[in-house]
Amino acid sequence: MVPRSGLAAVSAALLAMNRRLEVRDVLQTIVASARDLLDAEYAALGVPDDQGGFAQFVVAGVSEEEWKAIGPLPRQHGILAAMLHEATPQRLADVRKDPRFGGWPSAHPMMSDFLGMPIADGEQVLGALFLANKRCGPTPREQRRPASSERGCAFTEDDEELLRLLAQHAAIALTNARLYERSRELTIAEERTRIGHELHDAVAQKLFSLRLTAQAATALVDRDPARAKAELHEVARLSGEAADELRAAVIEMRPAALDEDGLVATLRTQAQVLDRAHSAQVEFECEGVRALPAAQEEALLRVAQEALHNALRHADASNVRVALTRRGSSVVLGVTDDGAGFDPGAVRSAGRHLGLVSMRDRASGVGGTLTVQSEPGKGTVVEMEVPGG
Repeated sequence: MVPRSGLAAVSAALLAMNRRLEVRDVLQTIVASARDLLDAEYAALGVPDDQGGFAQFVVAGVSEEEWKAIGPLPRQHGILAAMLHEATPQRLADVRKDPRFGGWPSAHPMMSDFLGMPIADGEQVLGALFLANKRCGPTPREQRRPASSERGCAFTEDDEELLRLLAQHAAIALTNARLYERSRELTIAEERTRIGHELHDAVAQKLFSLRLTAQAATALVDRDPARAKAELHEVARLSGEAADELRAAVIEMRPAALDEDGLVATLRTQAQVLDRAHSAQVEFECEGVRALPAAQEEALLRVAQEALHNALRHADASNVRVALTRRGSSVVLGVTDDGAGFDPGAVRSAGRHLGLVSMRDRASGVGGTLTVQSEPGKGTVVEMEVPGG
């Protein structure tokens, strides 16, 4: 039975894991949580590939310099293979004395007592989590720790039970993270497909008009030079619009730099580029907002992009303002335009046309709300509010 203090520590570890959405972050949190929870010197987690190696391998307790010196990732053999292929825990007083032990690279730290646990989702083994060198007391980290037999401590049955509990919840967190990343990939693919269709429709229409206008100018150049000149001016105008459409589509197809730059910088950059690419004036303002959780930043960015798309492509707006502000304990994204507007009462047709359903889904998916105010001829205001930040 896990003691109450252990359950509290497990609860804290689970909360830490579930705050993460990226697979790599989840793996690192699992490893750090397991190491702290069981008071081990070293911890690692390997995610297997289908070729006898590891697709990902995360460690804790090993410095970056030590990790580089160790060399290539381990293969799925020995004790690691037993955890991955048989899905069985491994608790050893001295891993070096196990017949399956195959040795370490020369730069590998010395390990003795060992506790390994598979991370499984039903019949599928997602990874192997293992710990080494149970701490006996406050030993300085920089000193070489003695072997298990010299220290007189090792992992216990209670430790194994605690790690099993952590591994069960780690499987859920890892599965959720993978689903989240897959949904992001699908969202990006859908967004690019939408932009591709719009690019084809808009540019194809412009090119068709260009061809007809150029043909008219050619037919008129000898018998009516003045009209031919006017048609050539129209060719120049249409070609400029086609170039704007292309630039805007290319900009939208670029992946957003959320991971590197954050939401504020990404929105500012997109507003600046759209301002240059369109005849409308596009402005961005931010007041008191810094970093937000990754899921919220992703949702806010996508809603801003959809609202900007509506304002610039459908509403024929002359001025568009994007604002990111605080409202009490919440953060509010506002996209305001002076375009054609629409009747919110016709929510079914307008919702499909303007992507309002997907915007509301994105908002609710991160615990936020979306409001839309509009009226024919009086522009539109889209606001998304999310908690915290």
